Amino acid sequence: MKKINFLLVGINAKYIHLNPALYSLKYSVPEELRGHVTVAEYTINHVYEKILMDIVRRQPDVIGISCYIWNAETVKKLCGDLAKVLPEVPIWLGGPEAAWSDDGVFAELPIDGVMCGEGEMVFPGVLEAYLAVGTAALGQESEQNTPAEAPCRKYDDGNQLAKLNSMLRKIAGLRYRDVSGIIVSTGIPATADMDRLPFIYDKQEDFSNRIVYYESSRGCPFHCSYCLSASDKRMRYRSLSLVLSELQWFLEQRVPQVKFLDRTFNSDRQRTAAIWRYLLEHDNGVTNFHFEITADLMGQEEIDLLKKMRPGLVQLEIGVQSTNPDTLRAINRRADVQRLSEVVAAINFGGNVHQHLDLIAGLPYEDMDSFATSFNEVYGMHPSQLQLGFLKVLKGSPIALQTEEFGIVYRDNAPYEVLATRWLSYPDVIRLKGIEEMVETYYNSHQFELTLSALEREFASPFALYDALAAHGQKVNPEGKSLSRAGLFEQLRGFIHEISVNRREVFDTLLTMDYYLREHARKRPVFAVGRELPCPGHSRDYHREEIDFSLELFMQTGEVKSSREIWLFDYTRRSAISNNALLRKEIY
Repeated sequence: MKKINFLLVGINAKYIHLNPALYSLKYSVPEELRGHVTVAEYTINHVYEKILMDIVRRQPDVIGISCYIWNAETVKKLCGDLAKVLPEVPIWLGGPEAAWSDDGVFAELPIDGVMCGEGEMVFPGVLEAYLAVGTAALGQESEQNTPAEAPCRKYDDGNQLAKLNSMLRKIAGLRYRDVSGIIVSTGIPATADMDRLPFIYDKQEDFSNRIVYYESSRGCPFHCSYCLSASDKRMRYRSLSLVLSELQWFLEQRVPQVKFLDRTFNSDRQRTAAIWRYLLEHDNGVTNFHFEITADLMGQEEIDLLKKMRPGLVQLEIGVQSTNPDTLRAINRRADVQRLSEVVAAINFGGNVHQHLDLIAGLPYEDMDSFATSFNEVYGMHPSQLQLGFLKVLKGSPIALQTEEFGIVYRDNAPYEVLATRWLSYPDVIRLKGIEEMVETYYNSHQFELTLSALEREFASPFALYDALAAHGQKVNPEGKSLSRAGLFEQLRGFIHEISVNRREVFDTLLTMDYYLREHARKRPVFAVGRELPCPGHSRDYHREEIDFSLELFMQTGEVKSSREIWLFDYTRRSAISNNALLRKEIY
């Protein structure tokens, strides 16, 4: 068997991200064939030409590129240039962005084929097909077609071409174009046995300083119309004993974070409780586990387990998307918002679990007033982070077939983000983008907790507060320049002084307290109110601040009462949720 180099290429959003799909493909092939597969990962922030040059230097015989909405435009450029500099090398695409494309992709890009479905069921056969014919001396373009019209390749040896085509036709889950110009589709691949999927992390790959992704189930019990999981109605689970043994490997390796890829991790409550109980009993004091859950499915057993966990052991991502009943029905999303709110509150009460709640703007029946209501209701649940996202009309999602019905207008290129709907104009979308930025900058950073909590009383609703913040930010920083930490405090202070005349000094005190909550700043901020007092012992571990009103009373009622108070900031005891110092009032 001739040695070939089948190069799998991943282009990630950030360096710390990992493309586990590529490694799962590599280790899904028989062990004796893995030497024919190499993986190359880059990011969308790499200089494009560096990516192209590195791929060429690796001397691939066949190239497979993993395609998602975040890298689709880069992949298009790569396909075009690779076909020019490596005209003899076949190019295959995989991943959701390619798998859900129509056959027009073969006219648009100089590719040889697309792998669809679960790659572990498809890739081994493709690799074996190329191994059977060797590199196959791929030659010139088909004489009757130009590259732009039919980006196909042909073998110099017709027998080898026939052998390759014969083998590919037997592999379910492929779409490819042969030299005759025919697009061949080989149907739907078999469903993967979850227990037969490889565990990639105990191999010899170096995943240091990367987020570790782990998959214990596939499919989703829900069929939300904006999500590609709506097409996969088959819930499949990796055996619990196997999952627990693999989680133990992460614990023993003291991996910083493991993010579960399961679309609805808690779809099976008993299984969820068993896994969380194991993590509770085997906590190594270091590793954090991230789960995407549906909160209204949670039972008391799971909530009680979460309350017992070390702060920072577990974090939860909860998709709310909307609280508008008409919207939820239109997107085929079953949700008990009242139950969800109760669960979030119960978990919050423990103060030890980070909860990330999501909203989606641009859904059917959600105008500005409706979205403001959804925003206020979710904000009122006091999540650790509130993610305001925008509808993406993904290829293969049910909502892609309903755009005319709902008047959805979206970008032609990835990530296909909404521009307008029947209920939301593009100026509305721009306005919501500004609010998204303010929420991310001020709320999600946890650097302005005292100030924001007091500011909420100055507005009719949280949505109104962040809407006003966005308008102010556009006025004072119209170009959206990146601001330093001190600059963000100054911008917020300018906003406060613009809306509040009588309590400027009180808010300056809150800004000062917030400033020191995150760090023991060497340089006192220019807006500082109050007095910095000396600290005993290791002064860098503590900060003492004297103020002249009752902080607790003001935060609870808004009443300003003169009172000499000294507050100690303890940087040795930080919150696992906000990373802020422990703050306590000194008694004297």
